[in-house]
Amino acid sequence: MPLTSDQYLRYARHLSLPEFGEKGQEKLLKSSILLIGAGGLGSPLALYLAAAGVGRLGIMDFDVVDVSNLQRQIIHRTQDVGTSKAKSAKRGVNDLNPGCQVDIYEEGITSANALELIAKYDIVIDGTDNFPTRYLVNDACVMLNKVNIYGSIYRFEGQATVFDTRKNAEGKRNGPCYRCLYPEPPPPGEVPSCAEGGVLGVLPGIIAMIQATEAIKVLTGMGRTLAGRFVRYDAMNMSFRELKLRPDPTCPVCSANPTVTKLIDYQQFCGMSRGGESAMSTENLEISPTDYAAIRESGKEHLLLDVREPFELGICQIEGNMNIPLGQLPNRLSEIANWKNGLVIAQCKSGRRSMKALETLKKHGFTNVLNLQGGILAYGEEVDPSISAY
Repeated sequence: MPLTSDQYLRYARHLSLPEFGEKGQEKLLKSSILLIGAGGLGSPLALYLAAAGVGRLGIMDFDVVDVSNLQRQIIHRTQDVGTSKAKSAKRGVNDLNPGCQVDIYEEGITSANALELIAKYDIVIDGTDNFPTRYLVNDACVMLNKVNIYGSIYRFEGQATVFDTRKNAEGKRNGPCYRCLYPEPPPPGEVPSCAEGGVLGVLPGIIAMIQATEAIKVLTGMGRTLAGRFVRYDAMNMSFRELKLRPDPTCPVCSANPTVTKLIDYQQFCGMSRGGESAMSTENLEISPTDYAAIRESGKEHLLLDVREPFELGICQIEGNMNIPLGQLPNRLSEIANWKNGLVIAQCKSGRRSMKALETLKKHGFTNVLNLQGGILAYGEEVDPSISAY
């Protein structure tokens, strides 16, 4: 189908590229991409892919826009705070390029909907920050013979690659899958999220641009993709490092003899430790904000151990806490040694880091430890409205 006069004008700079030209633009216009996540990576991805002329974008995100998102999730505006990220992203795309069809999914991707959803698109770009989703998207893409363009960010560093397990003319796969790189997930809580560890606001844009570039190359057939190569970016040193990736001949999903042939329970899979044993159960180890408030009211002796970073205390804190950041806890246990048999209540922002702290404490002989369920944010919502959410 020939380009319209508006499309000739809009995509003139693409048409001027001999390697791209009209044929490349037509391929983009006929293509479809599913973006899983409309956050730090999904925001610039949606804008640049729509601007480039991708014909159809699927945008999947169950979350709503928070004011803390605006530092890096550039598709959203201040007036979008509190509204659906998927709807906000669709508005941003439509404002930029009305010719791009946008399908939105205000839900999370699950084992129940992944295959049906991914089958509708040419490629998938994973912009999420949790391991169950990464393994789920990987397995579904391998099973459906779809390209999965991967990126992740944390603090000042990012990484990207193309997981393309399609077979070439020689019958060999173009590259490995996510499981070849990470056969097993890390123990729960070991890798902090961006909300916990922070992220430089411009970093997602850099990694998303790599992902967008790779998507355009895959769709148009131009150049050499990152399949089989893994790029790591360090913003502090402005340096890139490239590593070679090879398919794992024993990979349970993409090898010649896969053992995983259908989607599984990925929450359960990522809740298991490397040794195959269940991670520490939260049963009887958590205390609700209201129950903790009652302990404070009664004057019962206890140690409130805040394992957040020092800057977080400047935002809000519960009076009387002792602050030892989670990363420093193993080397500072001597400071709280006299509480080994006393009541210790660990607390962080949302309860994830403090649960990890409980594992460390129990491992070193602390006998009476509890985790503040939902962290200081839940305590602020349920007990003390003066605590600032962040």
